[in-house]
Amino acid sequence: MKSRLMMAATVLLLWTGNVLQAQDENPLEGKWDLVIEKDGTQLPSWLEITHSGTNTLVGRFVYAFGSARPISEVVVSNDVFSFVIPKQWEPEGTDMTFTGALEGEGLKGTMIYTDGQPYSWTAVRAPKLDYVAKAKWGKTKELFNGKDLSGWKAMGENQWVVEDGILSSPKSGANLVSEEKFKDFKLHAEFKVPSGSNSGIYLRGRYEVQITDDKGSDPSSVLFGGIYGFLTPNEMAANDASEWQTYDITLVGRRVTIVANGKTIINDQNIPGITGGALDSKEGEPGPFLIQGDHGPIMFRKFEVTPRVE
Repeated sequence: MKSRLMMAATVLLLWTGNVLQAQDENPLEGKWDLVIEKDGTQLPSWLEITHSGTNTLVGRFVYAFGSARPISEVVVSNDVFSFVIPKQWEPEGTDMTFTGALEGEGLKGTMIYTDGQPYSWTAVRAPKLDYVAKAKWGKTKELFNGKDLSGWKAMGENQWVVEDGILSSPKSGANLVSEEKFKDFKLHAEFKVPSGSNSGIYLRGRYEVQITDDKGSDPSSVLFGGIYGFLTPNEMAANDASEWQTYDITLVGRRVTIVANGKTIINDQNIPGITGGALDSKEGEPGPFLIQGDHGPIMFRKFEVTPRVE
């Protein structure tokens, strides 16, 4: 007898005469929030599985760092599925191999890392996150007080300083995380990214809005204003590295709008899942802001948040 995965994976769509009939969706299909257990640390990751054509499963995967990577095929054999992820920023070695199976309402499996070591992982189906069309907004909060690091914590040895009302990371070091968590909000940030530097703001600690020195470049999901590896701005709105710049970001549910230096570059788009470097993969929960400090120097003079209220 065929397993439930094999039965669903064998035929996803059928032609009957001239009518295209959809069959039951494979239970693997959808978006999944993963946790990989690696050397005593929980690594947040993300997986999407969809069908391509009549009987092939494909997808995308986000590891603990890097951008979303395409999966050319998810192979199903009996009750087990598997896929291979080529190296991106990982150390030298083999490609990463994932095997897994349905367990209740979730998934469970093993990852073979580039060094050949096996690590276990579990996954739950990613929440839909409700969108509120007519959002009500509360009082605006200054998360950076212009004086010190009150309300923020460094993730490691601190290199962040406050001088003359400017919050800055003068060199690569620890990331900075807000103590307060938010669900839906509007964010106004004013920043300066030095020539050649690289930083970012993680919304709810999970979705990175890229900050890079990119004036004159073509827009990309991994450059200025992109939701890293997922959403590409409609134009490159970066100023010169010597200038102060602004982001005005609205996030409600999964829908994000980004206005960079007065230009709407991403308009009411859905963020598929967490990006590399996320604090966790608990997408249904409120989360903090994370400012990336481990890639290069960055400066902020404003960080204002207006939360949505019920």
